[in-house]
Amino acid sequence: MTRDPGPTPPSDRITSLDALRGFALLGILVINIRVFSMPEQTLLNPTVYGDFTGLDYWTWFLGHVFAQAKFITLFSALFGAGVLLFVESKEEKGQDAVRLHLRRTAVLIAIGLLHAYLLWYGDILVTYGLTGIFLLFVRDLDARRLTTLAGVFLLFVPAIELFAAVSIGGEAIAAQWQPAEAAIREQVATYRGGWLDQMSHRVSSSFQRQTSGFIGQSFWRVGGVMLLGMALYKKGVLTDERSTAFYRRLVAGGVVGVGIVVAGVAYVEANDWSAGAALYWRQFNYVGSLLVAGGYVGLVTLFVRWRGEGLATRALAAVGRTAFTNYLLQTVVATTIFYGHGLGLFGSVSRVEAMGIVVAIWAVQVPLSVLWLRYFRFGPVEWVWRTLTYGEAQPMRLGN
Repeated sequence: MTRDPGPTPPSDRITSLDALRGFALLGILVINIRVFSMPEQTLLNPTVYGDFTGLDYWTWFLGHVFAQAKFITLFSALFGAGVLLFVESKEEKGQDAVRLHLRRTAVLIAIGLLHAYLLWYGDILVTYGLTGIFLLFVRDLDARRLTTLAGVFLLFVPAIELFAAVSIGGEAIAAQWQPAEAAIREQVATYRGGWLDQMSHRVSSSFQRQTSGFIGQSFWRVGGVMLLGMALYKKGVLTDERSTAFYRRLVAGGVVGVGIVVAGVAYVEANDWSAGAALYWRQFNYVGSLLVAGGYVGLVTLFVRWRGEGLATRALAAVGRTAFTNYLLQTVVATTIFYGHGLGLFGSVSRVEAMGIVVAIWAVQVPLSVLWLRYFRFGPVEWVWRTLTYGEAQPMRLGN
């Protein structure tokens, strides 16, 4: 039996998977920048802080329609597929796949905890790690059963929210939807302060997200999408094994999803952004984001087929192969720009300016990823993750 614990050689990697992961990782920053640069309440209700007219409105609108919940959905589906890919690879090598997966997940959770409590409360790694443990127990289900289970998971949150909307109305979300102005000012002052000043909000928000937020919401949405990703992997959708016509249908579904999300914006605006409309509005994007993410799968896969050796494909794949490093790098750069221990621009940058910063970060990350992989097998954080997973230092430089 082969005992090679190392990473998958570049020649054996699935280009479409890497490109999809890179595409998703870059897109995630379009939404994360909002939380890096403004009070977190703006992610729920964008009208509570900052200019919401002219170009700033259209920057929000385009981000909401094409990015919010779409790229994280795609990224989560790819994580689910990655769990299957990892376990299958280790089993083929005669290794203890379950033990390695659990160690790998424990390291992911540990890094996520450090990320959340020391840098940024918006961390997703802990949620991925905890959900990844659950995935281990359903990995042998066929694609049909995985899809059915995914449907149950994905229906949980909207069912609860719609029940609250019908039975309680706007009061169910009023405090979060329209927070007190003093609370907004306090958060702005907190993140313009030093690193220690930020701890009280960062710790409380991280803890809430990892406890009640995880149990009541993120486990179901993220878990459902990961289950769907596992099913899509087993069906060959994420590995470029389906027909061109199939991927074109996914793109068409994405167009329908865009229409649903736009209809949601029209609905909430017709209701003057009221708390009573909020829980209904959320469902438009909840459903639409799944279709748009599927559309992105079709779009990127078709592009990789067309330009498999092209510069754009290789660039996206490089970002995807170093996604863990790039995700944390985005946090380090953004918190340095916006938080008080750095430039202290929190709450003072417009939505248009924030998007300019996103493009600037992309302009650094993309070529840096390509350049790094010319000399190294994987990113520095990926190296730490793999080394701790296997319990021995992994060869880092190419040719070693």
